[in-house]
This record gives sequence, C-alpha cells and structure tokens, in this order.
Amino acid sequence: MFDFSQILLDKSDTIIENWIEAVRQDRQIESTEGMCYTTIRNHVPYVLKAMATVLSKTTDNDLQTLIEASLVHGIHRAEEGFDPLEIAREYRLLRRAIFLALEPELQQVSPAEVIRVFRLVDAVVDDAIARCFQSYVDERLRELQQLQSQLTLHNQELTRLIRANQENFSHLAHELKNPLTSIIGYSDLFIRLQSKTEVKDNFKNIEHIERVLRNGRHLLRLINDALEISRYEAGKMTLHPAPTDACVVIQDVLDMLQPMAQEKNLQLAVDLANAPQQVVTDALRFQQIVTNLVSNAIRYTPAGSVTVRCYTLEDRWAIAVTDTGIGIAPEDQPKIFDPYYRVGNTPKSQVPPDSTGLGLAIVSRLVKLLQGEIKLVSQLGIGSTFTVIFPMEVKERSGVRSEGS
Repeated sequence: MFDFSQILLDKSDTIIENWIEAVRQDRQIESTEGMCYTTIRNHVPYVLKAMATVLSKTTDNDLQTLIEASLVHGIHRAEEGFDPLEIAREYRLLRRAIFLALEPELQQVSPAEVIRVFRLVDAVVDDAIARCFQSYVDERLRELQQLQSQLTLHNQELTRLIRANQENFSHLAHELKNPLTSIIGYSDLFIRLQSKTEVKDNFKNIEHIERVLRNGRHLLRLINDALEISRYEAGKMTLHPAPTDACVVIQDVLDMLQPMAQEKNLQLAVDLANAPQQVVTDALRFQQIVTNLVSNAIRYTPAGSVTVRCYTLEDRWAIAVTDTGIGIAPEDQPKIFDPYYRVGNTPKSQVPPDSTGLGLAIVSRLVKLLQGEIKLVSQLGIGSTFTVIFPMEVKERSGVRSEGS
C-alpha cells in the first residue's frame, strides 16, 4: 500500500517545477509575464505540505497551514494585479500537476483508493481556492477604502481651488458624473450582495469590486489632472532646474509605457543619437511632458508605431513624438490644448475610455513653464507629430499664470 502523503512530499519539488512552467506558458495568465520564479511560486509549497497531511491516514490534518498559505497567496495575487480568472486558472493547473505526478502510483492501487485520493485532493484544492478568494476580496476592499480616502483628500483640495477659480467647474462636474455614478451604483450593489452571499458567490462580487476600482482609478486620474491644471492657473507651480540627462528620463518613460504599447501591438521606437548630453531643466516636469505625449500617442494609435526622437538644435534642443494614429483635422488643431476639448471628427469608438481631455492641456502649460514651445503637424488618417523645443538652460522662476489671468 502506497503512502500518498509521503509520495506527495517527495514529489513536491517536481510538482512545483511543472506547475510553474505550465503557469508561465498559459496565455490566459498574463499577469505572470516578467515575474520571477519565487514570486510565481508564492505559498504553493505550503499548500502542498498541508495537503500531504490530509492524505495521510496517521497524521492529523494541518488545516491551519493550508488556511494561512491560501490567505497569503490571495493577498499577494491581489497586490500583483491578478484577476480572479487567472487565480482560478493557477489552481486548475496545480490540480493537474498533482495528479500527473501521482499517476504512476495511482495506477497500482485499488479503485477505492484512487477515489479516496482524488476526493481528498479535490477537497483541499477547492478549500484553498475559497480561502485565496476570501483574502483576495479583502485586499481589494482594502484598496478600495484606501482609494476612497485619497479621493476624499483630493476632493477637499479641489473644493479649495474651485473657490479661487470657478472657470472650469461646470466642465469638471460633467466629466466626473459618469465614473462617479458607476462607483456609487456598483458599491451599493456590492454592499447588498455581500450581506446575503456565500463564499461560492464571491467570484461575482469580485467582478463588481474590479469595476468599482477601475472607475475609481479613472476618477482619481481625472481629479489629479484637474488639480495640475488648477495649480498652474493659480501660479502655484515652482520650477526646480538642475543638470539633467534627458536620454535617461525619456528611456525611463518608454520602459514604463512599453506594456501599454505591447497591449495594442504597437512598435515603440526611440532615436537618441543626436540628443544633448546634458541640459538644465526640471526633470520631473519634463518627465510629465514626455509621459503625457507618449501615452496620448499610444491611446490614439490603433495600429503601427510611436516614435520618440530627441535632438540638438543650434542653441536649443527638442523632443518629437510621432505616431501613425488617427490624426487631427486642421480645424481642431488650434483647440487641442484647451482643457476638456474633444476632437469633433473623432469617431466615438476611437476615443479611449480612460481619456480625461486634460493631457495635452497639461503638456501645453508645462512646456510654457519650462520656457519652451510646442508645435503640431498632423494629417487625418496618417498620424501626428508633437515637437517640443526647450532652451538649453531653464531659468528658475515660479509658475506663470495663463494669458488673461
């Protein structure tokens, strides 16, 4: 008679190796891309160790280890950005890896013993999934509460700024309406469902939480952009010029936005051959400019490429962001740097759902703050090039108000 408890322990390393390889190759688990071996493995070895005690006929069940390992696994997967389907897929592959490892021994025992092992393994994996989802939901709720606190603080700051500057309040209120309504609706639905659902129904609740968080993040981004505009209009931006390697800043931004381009199968290219070795500028504000221009190009480019070029002029330097996107009509080009302006000829299907209408407005104001100028060349259906020209050395001074303020 085989001791399946000891067999499972002896084969744990093999099971984990095979499981990690299966997870990495599974295209339905995208969140593991770029993750190291240890991070993927997480607390699964403890789950296997606890499972071994359940299979044993002589050892007491180590359910506490199973519970703790599954709860920690759920928390980590929430922090790493996994969605519920990916977690469920992980455990499905784990179950398969376990039975493949035990298959030689299972073929040599009675049907009754095979059924016993299958039932125990299935029961333990199901319990691990339930515990994992429990902690996953709790972690998502904690993130939601944290997001709510941030929104409250930003709302207080926004209210203070609005009292000093009422110019864009009606536009902002309109833009906030849809995501805020969605947050309220799904929050109310989740609260009502949570009071009467069991663990087996948590999967549906998780979908509601994900929607709340997605809309909450969009709302937070909109508020952050609005605050950036308001601070500029109020003259509260201060420059901090310092020697800066523009190439390093640009490359850091491109590394950060590379996954966004890959998701749309876009080529993200860079040409730094003629870039200046060093300039004096505000590195943080320059990074904001590059981030907004490149992310905006990716959003409005359905296919093709986005190219970033940095080069030196006679006594100045420039950065150009070129895309093969939908382009901008001549009549719209003078208005695209206005807050909340949306291009009239752009089909609704081509407008990114996370667009706030503030990205280019922020870029325009930051360029002025850095004592530069921005130019646009664009054709409908062909693409756009935004070129920003800066002085070699930015003079330190407080943020300037827009014209007419």
